[in-house]
Amino acid sequence: MVSIEGSGGENQQKLNMYAAGCAIVASMISIIFGYDTGVMSGAMIFIKEELKIHDTEVEILAGILNICALFGSLLAGRTSDYIGRRYTIFTASIIFMIGSILMGYAPNYGVLMTGRCIAGIGVGFALMIAPVYSAEVSSPSYRGFLTCLPELGISIGVLLGYISNVAFGGLSLKLGWRIMLGVAAIPSLALAFGILKMPESPRWLVMQGRLGEARKILLRVSNSEEEAGARLRDIKEAAGIDVNCNDDFVKPDPLKKTHGEGVWKELLLRPTPAVRWILIAAVGIHFFEHAVGIEAVILYSPRIFKKAGIVGKQKLLRASVGVGITKFIFVFISTFLLDRVGRRRLLLVSTAGIIAALAVLGACLTIVENHHGDQLVWALSLCIISTYTFVAFFNIGLAPVTWVYSSEIFPLKLRAQGYSIGVAVNRLMNATISMSFISLYEAITIGGAFFLFAGISVVAWFFFYFLFPETKGRSLEDIEELFSKGISGRAEAVKSDK
Repeated sequence: MVSIEGSGGENQQKLNMYAAGCAIVASMISIIFGYDTGVMSGAMIFIKEELKIHDTEVEILAGILNICALFGSLLAGRTSDYIGRRYTIFTASIIFMIGSILMGYAPNYGVLMTGRCIAGIGVGFALMIAPVYSAEVSSPSYRGFLTCLPELGISIGVLLGYISNVAFGGLSLKLGWRIMLGVAAIPSLALAFGILKMPESPRWLVMQGRLGEARKILLRVSNSEEEAGARLRDIKEAAGIDVNCNDDFVKPDPLKKTHGEGVWKELLLRPTPAVRWILIAAVGIHFFEHAVGIEAVILYSPRIFKKAGIVGKQKLLRASVGVGITKFIFVFISTFLLDRVGRRRLLLVSTAGIIAALAVLGACLTIVENHHGDQLVWALSLCIISTYTFVAFFNIGLAPVTWVYSSEIFPLKLRAQGYSIGVAVNRLMNATISMSFISLYEAITIGGAFFLFAGISVVAWFFFYFLFPETKGRSLEDIEELFSKGISGRAEAVKSDK
């Protein structure tokens, strides 16, 4: 198999701007999702007050989007194999637009929940397809950077959501939160039209036998004809097509399913040893991304800061903006580190930092909660600092690596639906934390909740250390080899790090 990195030359070191443009447009759907996540943290304050809902209903409202996203992501895997990556992004935009309109209209809790459920299905589509599309149009040299753009989009969206909370929080109780939620329909519609101007994934086209179209697109997303030809040969080999065949149209072998049929059997019932380890790694990293408790901070930061001693709606909302700014800054930094430092090293450093930040946050919240005198300014300050530190370490490593790593490790035929399983687990864990955090901290105290998250983070560090080989600089078609030896693949990772 030809490895792009092995072909050498200066062209392989340059970022192809057309490929970058494709990834940026695909990542716009992630900005819309991030906005919904960020804006809901503040909107819930006003929704609870106007609709007179209790904490259990608040938890359900926060988490139901991710329950629906779970089903959306599973559906999106098969959909993207059938209609293509580009039209799947279009579908996600339309679904999310409908959900946003309903949430912005919402005269009552029932309609609000319906809109949030519909938006959740769109979110599931978006989270599954944007990184896959970005990975499939990227060269190995810049795949980490371009595949990280959806995560950067989420951070931009979260920050915009927090800013929207502050901007619209001064409007009337009835109008403010509806504008916060409904305004997301506008960029959704714009993206639906914008994505139709983008090319289809060349790897999906090869799976359909449309080699001529795939070659034309590869020439645009590569820096030279030599690079495009090498990438096409790798994709053909991965798809089981003769690398010397005519690059026009090849009728797919009827024994080789091209629309995703039979993939579940290869993933779950009869996986090869390499595919089994890949699936464990993908499901594991998506599980731990939210099991460490990040959603508790993103969605409930006003409550956390209130517990720490900050009072007043506007002060709480402004403190939450700091979470969004921190998230954006460190995801932005990570986009430049993924292809230089590597996925594995960033992941391990990030998780270690998460453990330390959560331990400090848990300790400070416990001290504040058990102190009954004057406000402890030092403890309040440490709570804010450790919260921002947690968000910083999370977003410089674990957050972007989760999406980059799991989008690149699956073999071509299994990528879309295998990745969708990881996203489904991701949404399930997101929903679990979103819908249980209030109940959890009421049961074991808010400090105890963050100590629990710290303990889970320790388990995550060892999981990553033993099971995750480095994928930096390898073509998508070469990565399966890294998992062929199971846990011993770690030796390859350590060698790559050096």
